Amino acid sequence: MEFLTPAFMQRALIAATLVGITAPAIGTYLVQRRQAVMGDGIGHVAMTGVALGFLFQTSPVWMATLVAVVGAVGMELIRSRGKTSGDIALAVLFYGGMAGGVMIVNLAPGGSTANLISYMFGSITTVAPEDVLAVAVLAVAVIAVTLGLRRQLFAVCQDEEFARVTGLPVRALNLLLAVTAAVTVTVAMRIVGLLLVSAMMVIPVAAAQRVTKGFTATLLTAVAIGTAVSLTGTVTTYYVDAPSGGAIVLLAIGVFLAMSLLSAPLARRRAAAARAAQEVCTSDDVRV
Repeated sequence: MEFLTPAFMQRALIAATLVGITAPAIGTYLVQRRQAVMGDGIGHVAMTGVALGFLFQTSPVWMATLVAVVGAVGMELIRSRGKTSGDIALAVLFYGGMAGGVMIVNLAPGGSTANLISYMFGSITTVAPEDVLAVAVLAVAVIAVTLGLRRQLFAVCQDEEFARVTGLPVRALNLLLAVTAAVTVTVAMRIVGLLLVSAMMVIPVAAAQRVTKGFTATLLTAVAIGTAVSLTGTVTTYYVDAPSGGAIVLLAIGVFLAMSLLSAPLARRRAAAARAAQEVCTSDDVRV
C-alpha cells in the first residue's frame, strides 16, 4: 500500500472517489435525455474559466465553476427557446470556450498553454488541499441534486411534455440539470481532465445499461463502475507516468466492453425465460 503514503495521493484518491460518484450520477440523466455530449461542451467552456483563474490569480476551480455554469445555463436557454439547434449551441461552446481559454491563459502572468495541460487531461500530482475542499463541496451539491430530485429529473428527462402536464417546473429542472452538469465538470477536471470528463459521464452509464434493467439500478451500477475505474486509474498513474484521465477512461472502456460481452448471454436467458412464461400462460388459457 505504498501509494497511500504520499499526501498528494491521499488527496487524489479522495478526489477520484468523488469524481467516480458524481460523473456517472449526472451522466445517467444526460444519457436518458440523449445529451451525452453535453459534458464536452461544458468542459471546453470551463477552459476559459481556468484561464481566467490564472489571469486574476484566483482559484481556477471556482472560476471554472462560475464560467461553466454560465455557459451551461446559456446553452439550455438557447435550446429551450428554439432560437437555434442544440448542436449549434454545443459547437459555439466547444470552439469558443477552447479558443478563449488558450488566448486568456497567455495573457496571465507567466502563463502559457502548458498551464492548461493538467486541467485538460487530469493530473494526480497537482491536486492541492484547496482543490480537495472545493471538489468536496461541489460534489456534495451534485449528489444532493441527483439523488434528492431523482424522480423529478427522471420525469423531465423521459418526457418533458408529460412532466409539464403533471405540474413539474420543467424549465427550472432543466436549468438545474444544466447547472449540475457544469458543476460536475469542474469536480472532475483535476482527476479526469476537461477534455475527457464527458467520457466518465457516459461510458459507465452505457456499461451499466448492458446488464441492468430500470433507471435506479442503472444509476447505482454506473456509480459503482465510475468509482472503481476512477480509483484504479488513479493508482495506476502513480506507478505509470501518464495523465490520470487517460488511464481512467481506458479502464472505463474496458469495463464497457466486458459488460457488452456479458450482456449477450444475459439477454438470451431473459428472452428464453420470457418465452417460457408466455408458453405457460398460453397453455393455462387453453385449459381454461
